[in-house]
Parts: sequence; C-alpha cells; structure tokens
Amino acid sequence: MLSELLQGIESGGFLIIRDSCRYSGRDLLKSFITAALNREEVIHILCFDVSEEELKDGLKPSDTQRLHIHNAYSDPLGWTGHPNFTVQQFSLEDLTNLVKQTSQPKPAVLVIDSLSWILRHKTPPAVCQTLQQLRKGGAVRAVIGLLHTDMHQRGTVGSVCHLATSLISVAPGVKGKEAVARVTKRTKSGKVMQDEGIFCIAEDFTVTILSKPSHAEHKTNSTEEEQTDPTANLTFNLRLSDSELEAKQKLTLPFVFSKEKKTALLHPGPGSGRILYEPDAYDDYDQEDPDDDLDV
Repeated sequence: MLSELLQGIESGGFLIIRDSCRYSGRDLLKSFITAALNREEVIHILCFDVSEEELKDGLKPSDTQRLHIHNAYSDPLGWTGHPNFTVQQFSLEDLTNLVKQTSQPKPAVLVIDSLSWILRHKTPPAVCQTLQQLRKGGAVRAVIGLLHTDMHQRGTVGSVCHLATSLISVAPGVKGKEAVARVTKRTKSGKVMQDEGIFCIAEDFTVTILSKPSHAEHKTNSTEEEQTDPTANLTFNLRLSDSELEAKQKLTLPFVFSKEKKTALLHPGPGSGRILYEPDAYDDYDQEDPDDDLDV
C-alpha cells in the first residue's frame, strides 16, 4: 500500500507521516516530494523544522528548481518584521493566496514540514479547521504533512490524524537502514484498509519495499484483543455461569407485564370492567340547571 501512495494521492487527500525520535520520517517525506515531481505536479512546501538548504539536500538540482519553498524556518513568528512565512499565516485564505501567486494554473500539492511546529504555536482546533478546509479542494489539491508524535499529547495526535485519508507510521527496522511502515488508508466509502511492510530509502529517495507480511492485519487485530482484562485480578466474580445466566433470563421482574397481560389490558373483551353510577336520593341534581350547585 506504501507503493500505491507513492504513485499519487487522490484529490482532496490528506497524508500524514508519523515519526518519532527513534526514526525520522523526513527522508520518506522527500520520497513523496520526488515522486510528485516525477509526475510533474506543482508542489509548495512550508519549511518550519529545517532550512531550505537542508530540505534540498539530496534532491536533484533540476527538481529543486521546480519546488516552491516558503521559508518559515528563519523567522517563523515574524519577529524581524520581514518574514517569508509565519505560523500565523497558516490559514485557508493566506495559503490560497500563496499558492495562486505561482504561474501554474493547476491545483498544487501542499507539503508541511512539519505539522508539529504549527501545533506548538496554534491551538489544535484551529489547525484542524484549516486542514479540513484545505481538503475541500480549491488551490490545494492534496496535503502531505510530517508529524512528530512524541512531541504532543495523545488527544492532539488523534485529532489531527482523524482528518487524514492516509496515515503512515514509521519505526526503525531490525537491520541497518531498514524501516517499518504501518499504513492506514480510509476510502471515500468509509472502508479502512491497513498494511505493514519493511522498506528502505536509497540516496535518490527511491523507496524499495523489502517485504510485506501477509498477516499484518491480523497483528493489528490480535494486539487489540490481547489487551489486559480489567476484571482478571478482582476478589469477587463479575461473570455469570451458564446456570446463573439461565436463571436470570427466567426471572420475572416486578412491574413488568407479560405478553398475555399486555394483550388483555390493551384489548379488553366482553365482560370487562365498567363503571356504573346510580343517583342517590340525596343527590341535588337539576336537569334544567346542571351547574346550580356551583358557587359562582
């Protein structure tokens, strides 16, 4: 599934590469940039984590000339008064104007390096709102973001990743430059597909899939099933035996009518109860003035 994503992200797609201090996802991010350049797509990059020179390192000079890099590394908060791009400009209106300044008329792919820097200086709801607006199309066709998961709380990571149509979690492999990628992809119909594979990245940022475990999905499901049972070490039993469950099902609770009783109440037959009233000798009732006894 990783190779399929490298071949292109659908319009309105949002890809997140999740990494940590154990393994950096920036090389994989460069692989997606290189693959998009090979498809002659228009790419705009917001550089927060690294300088423009470090981002271009390893890329072909012919490729870097076609990139639209917006330097948010040198002055991300606008302290000098003449910034190239600041974190405050991370909004739909500013990003749309930024992309439309280029001469290419077709929608662009927006690469964010990284989302973590933005989340450190803007509230998660504001960031999620902008990302959701970008997904609806317009000047931006697709979004690719790098997210350092160990820099944020679980709730923040979960909120941002919930918006993604594709999610790649990278971790170090067993041998040398090998790495493990766990891919989650959500289709427009709501179906969720998962895959896992071992890959390596060459010097030209070409990704090679080394192996693809056929039981990747079963690993994910078994991990969820192997969670600790909270009732395992209690001094009392919360579970019912078969005989106790059978006795519970046969128990008739108070104020609960049986089916026969409900039918008799809702559909009374002949001979059912009626109210009969016979006037008493002392009843003061005037046929001509029924309300005569009222004090008005």
